[in-house]
Amino acid sequence: MKLNNPTHYLLLIMCLSVWTSVARAQAKKEDFIRAVDQIAKYVSGPMMDEKGRSRCDYNLTEGKWYEYEVPWHTGQAVNALLAAYKQTGNKKYLDAAIKGGNYWAGLEIKDHPVLKGMVDARHGDSIGEDFIVFATVSDGTPGIYELSRVTKNDKYAKVATSAADWMLKNMYDAEKGICYDNIDAKTGEVLKENSPFWKNKAEQTLFDVSRPNTEGWLFKDAFEFSGDTKFKDAFINLCNSLIEKQGPEGVWMSFMPNFAEATSFHPRFSLWYAESLIQAFKLTNDKKYLDAAARTAQVFANAQQKDGTIFYDNYLNGRQPDKGSVTGSASALAGIVWIQLSQNGYKQFDHNIERSATWLLNNRYAENHPDPNLRGAVLETRTRFRKGKVWLTNRDTGSIFAIRFLVDYIGYKFK
Repeated sequence: MKLNNPTHYLLLIMCLSVWTSVARAQAKKEDFIRAVDQIAKYVSGPMMDEKGRSRCDYNLTEGKWYEYEVPWHTGQAVNALLAAYKQTGNKKYLDAAIKGGNYWAGLEIKDHPVLKGMVDARHGDSIGEDFIVFATVSDGTPGIYELSRVTKNDKYAKVATSAADWMLKNMYDAEKGICYDNIDAKTGEVLKENSPFWKNKAEQTLFDVSRPNTEGWLFKDAFEFSGDTKFKDAFINLCNSLIEKQGPEGVWMSFMPNFAEATSFHPRFSLWYAESLIQAFKLTNDKKYLDAAARTAQVFANAQQKDGTIFYDNYLNGRQPDKGSVTGSASALAGIVWIQLSQNGYKQFDHNIERSATWLLNNRYAENHPDPNLRGAVLETRTRFRKGKVWLTNRDTGSIFAIRFLVDYIGYKFK
């Protein structure tokens, strides 16, 4: 086989490196528990550095790790490790989660004249280290609040709630039902007219610089921790804004990283919102939030391949997905949403749940893989192009969300 494009590289890696553990027809509860344990060994081992941070993206051709939005990736790794700890009882996973939580809590800003009380959660990657991003904070906070619940140590939740308070005061617009995306990390200015994500776009609109952001349901967790109803009011207002701004197809095409012009939708972005809408249902018992989440879930059910795969770039216009990047985190996160919906009566997703379960058992790197940086990881490839070379990585997110899905699946399937 000639290796003349990224798909060929991907196929070779899949053929040589991915471990098929068991056929779905033979899978038992023990198989899923063993998978949780094996993936958690990876997340708490080669995927986490000595400071407790997720290493994020592993370049398969260079054999090197590259950072990518470390605060949210680490917060989600903490969440996954806590799920693994509760499932397996292995204290090593709790210890690793605490190490990750200590890193995250250490981001608290204590002496900046404007940003005091916020966390220094810089995005990195394409926009560099000059900006703190709302979602880089909120995507990591579910694990931070969970860490306080599990350890009964409030310090983690206090840091997250302090950040939530800063963001509520400075980034939230109740009337417009949005949160602004970016903060200048040097000055503390919230960017309300120009976003670094749209460097080449001269005229930017409100939806270029903001979103009805409920990713990670930060304000809900802040309310439940603090008892302050201002957080609850903001969370519900943003969820109502989500429903108002949801497209007829079930996703939010007006907001990046979805792209209306190409009709392409990101493999996780809208699922974050769907999961937060389910959280709104838990808070209010109003079924409208479940109905909105189910509309999103159906889009991803349609995108899922028969074998359970979900690719990175998917389209609403009938175009076939680009197969250069396989997104294990999408199969897992969609599965998490499908399970929660199924448990509330939306049974149309049950076959998709089984596809995700099969896929996540079958698409993992072997525990004895020759590269220790891949042993036990879930397949999550991302193919991009940088400076004349193919940038092919296996990302941490596949393993992180796989643990959460598998733990949820065990509870759903083997009652």
